[in-house]
Parts: sequence; structure tokens; C-alpha cells
Amino acid sequence: MSVTTPPLIKTFDESLLWDTANRLRGTVESSEYKHVVLSLIFLKFASDKFAEREQELIDEGKEAFLDMVEFYTMKNVFYLPEESRWLFIQANAKQPNIALLIDTALSTLEKNNKALRGALPDNYFSRLGLDGSKLAALIDTISNIDTLADKENDVVGRVYEYFLGKFAAAEGKLGGEFYTPKCVVNLIAEMIEPYKGKIYDPCCGSGGMFVQSVKFVESHHGNKKDISIYGQEYTSTTYKLAKMNLAIRSISGNLGEVPADTFFKDQHPDLKADYIMANPPFNQKDWRGANELVNDPRWSGYEVPPTGNANYAWILHMVSKLSAQGVAGFVMANGSMSTNTNSEGEIRKKLLENDLVDCMIALPGQLFFTTQIPVCLWFLTKTKTPHPSPLPTGEGVQSFRDRRGETLFIDARNMGTMTDRTHKELTAADIAEIARTYHAWRGEQKDGVYEDKAGFCKSATLAEIAANDYVLTPGRYVGAAAVEDDGIAFETKMTELSQTLYVQMQQAQALDAVIRRNLEGLGYGE
Repeated sequence: MSVTTPPLIKTFDESLLWDTANRLRGTVESSEYKHVVLSLIFLKFASDKFAEREQELIDEGKEAFLDMVEFYTMKNVFYLPEESRWLFIQANAKQPNIALLIDTALSTLEKNNKALRGALPDNYFSRLGLDGSKLAALIDTISNIDTLADKENDVVGRVYEYFLGKFAAAEGKLGGEFYTPKCVVNLIAEMIEPYKGKIYDPCCGSGGMFVQSVKFVESHHGNKKDISIYGQEYTSTTYKLAKMNLAIRSISGNLGEVPADTFFKDQHPDLKADYIMANPPFNQKDWRGANELVNDPRWSGYEVPPTGNANYAWILHMVSKLSAQGVAGFVMANGSMSTNTNSEGEIRKKLLENDLVDCMIALPGQLFFTTQIPVCLWFLTKTKTPHPSPLPTGEGVQSFRDRRGETLFIDARNMGTMTDRTHKELTAADIAEIARTYHAWRGEQKDGVYEDKAGFCKSATLAEIAANDYVLTPGRYVGAAAVEDDGIAFETKMTELSQTLYVQMQQAQALDAVIRRNLEGLGYGE
């Protein structure tokens, strides 16, 4: 028996695949066709991994074991029956029943691999009524991706991530339900350093926080087996995206048995997490009903979060999930830093009095596909006292400052670079500067000595925060950056500015005269 595969493109341009996928837009909404594209990419990846493992067994003289599932799962490879393999799909791409064949392939793949239960679309392609020629073209394009070409750079993971970002941009506000901008996720990971322990995301979307946590571990030469992943997602299609996203990277995670509401059906009730990373829905309304969850133990010691906005419900839920040494980093709407609506101000005051608020970061606007307004990052910790470093020898914390009773404020609103007309992203240098400032404040000798910097960062005491009515907006604390003296005398500057103003006033008079003549010529004179 031999295994044959078509020639593949070693270096793949994601934009080519995006252009091909975009041809589906005539008959399918972008909110739908992302599942078409990502499911096919996943199927191609699983098939390539299967073919690679199958060839290994042949090379080892183990042809008798080629159809034994165990010989694939032992290498973290999914077993694919004949009808689930990409060569079969590719060979039948021009057939009128190709949508049904893809549905069958995905269903059979899921049934044969326990780790994929609930992860793949169910009869999705048949229900959409896709244009056969466009679907065939997409299959041909995906066939050119060598998903195993560069294991270190994670080709298929890169393509998957690229598409999640593109779909989020295409869908606007809806895109935020499954995607958090990569630079924001990177910043949270660099701040909390999720190196070893339990990581939790109560609203995990497509699983981006988990993926970045694993990348952080690997970049610090750690072992991803040292972390355990727990998450939950309410939307069924997004839940499937998350499971596929983890499976593509061979990341094991417990996302609950089914998609479910975190407030009403917490699937990890006894979890105490070492790290929490999250981007909860902004200003979620009607999240619990008038009288439901009023006596929920998650609010113990605090006021009950208001019905009309779930921001503080998410915050208290995450506080309840933190271990004794746990740290949480999450995205919130800016209003969460200052609101006094109903019980929100009292909850924020209590969080500060309990010394849970470690750091607050004001982010620039236009980072998100969901909104153009600025958002902020909260970082909470159960302890600000010295504790052993979780990082490997040589990279870890040398010592910690005792920051009890203090909170670090960072104003990053002027950071970031525009990537297109409407979107901005934090650069690697921006992320490094913010994270370095935080870790220096924590007292890590490898990150230098912390100093307040006007216009950028300030370490404030509880008394200072109380004097500001417990408002956590960084701009209140960091002040304005000092303006450098350019050495030009005030009188000289004033003379130059006045001359410029007089010239502009003369130009304005001339323009007024031209406009007046044009109006008179059209019969609209005074």
C-alpha cells in the first residue's frame, strides 16, 4: 500500500485564500461562510496529519495497523476514515453532491475522535445551498496549503488566525463575539505570564486567549503540559470554532460539555484558576433577569451587580474563580472604571479596599472590530505580597516589592499604529514597554527600577484613589507629560504665530469674495 499526495505550495499567501473565499459572499453571509472556510482548513490539516502518520507506519513496516485508531491517537493525530480524507474530497470537488460529501466527512471525523465531539459543524454545507463551482474553487485553493510545511511557525494556525481576524473585520460588531485583537491578547499574556497552572476564560470566544497562553509558554522554553485550560462559551458556532482552534494546535482543553451561559450554567463550578484571561461582552444588558441570581454566592461580600449591565457581574465571577495566588487580566468598556450606576461604584470601592486591583491600563481607540471607542484592561490579583516566580530558572523574578495598598495606572492611549483607515494595533515595542513597566513596578530586577512617569504611569495608594472617589481612570493619576523646552523665546513664537494668523485671515477674505461672486453668478446674490 502506498500513500500519494499532490504537490503542495511550501510558502502560502493567506490573502489568496481570502480572495477565493470571498467569492462565496454572493450566496452566503460572512457570518456563515467563516464556518465553511475554517471547517475545510481544519479538515485539510487533520487529513495531512493523518497521511503523515500513515506513511510513518508504512515506513516502520506496520501496514497491519493502518486502520487502528490507537496508532494515530497515541501521536495526537486524528484518525480519518476513507470518506473523511482530503484526497477523497478533492477528487470529488466537482461533483454535484460535494456539500453532502463534506458534511459526511466532518461527521465521520467527529464520530471517530472523542476529542472532537461537539467541535465540527453538523450538516452545515448541505443546508447553506452553496454554489458548487465556488465551493470547488475554494477546495482547490485549500488543497495548495501544505499544513505541515513549517511546524515551528504553525502554518495552519497562522492561516486560521488570519481568517478569524479577517472575518471579524468583515462582520464588524458581530466579529467581537468570537475574536479579540491579537495585540490585546499578547499584552494580557505578557502582563500576567501564564507559565504554569490553570488558565481560565469564562467567555472564550474562538479560544485566542488559550492559543496565546501556549505561545507564551513555548517562547519561554516551557512545557505546555504544565498548563491546564478551562473555558466556556455561550454561542454554539463560536464554541465549535474554539474547539477547532485548539485541536489544530494539539492543545487539550476543557470547554465544558456543551455551549452554555456562564452565569446560569457554570460548567466549572469548583475551579480555582491561577490565571484568568478574558474579553467579556461589553455592557451586556438583561443578563440575569430582575430577580434571578440575586443570592448567587459569586457576589458574596459585595453588592449584587445591576441587571442592566453585566460588567461587574463578569468581574465578580472572575474574582470568585481566582486561586490564592491567582491573577486575572481582562478587557472592559471604559465606563467600568468610573461608573456609579446602581451598585457598581460600591463594588469597585470594595474591590479596592480588598486590595484586588493590581493594575489599570487605558488603551487607545480603534483596536477592536466591535467598537471604535477606547477600552481598558483590568488586572486583579489575590495577593500583592512577594511570591515565588513561576518562570524558568534564569528568566524569573529575582525579588518582588510589596505593593499592598497600591495600584499601578498606565495610560497607553497615545500608543499604537494605524493598520488601515479605521483600525489600530499595539506594536511589539508598545507591548514590551507596557509589560516592562508593570513588571518593574512589581519589583522584578530583570525589568529595572520602576519610576512614575508623567503622562504614562503612576503608582497610586488607596488613599489617593479614595480622594478621586475610587475612579480608576489612569488619566486622573498619571497627569500630563512634561513639554520639552525647544529653546525659542515666547516673544519670538508669538510674533511668528501672529504673522501666520494675519496671512490666513487675508486668505480667508479673498476666498469669501470668490464664493460671493460665484453665488451672485448663480442668481443667489444679496
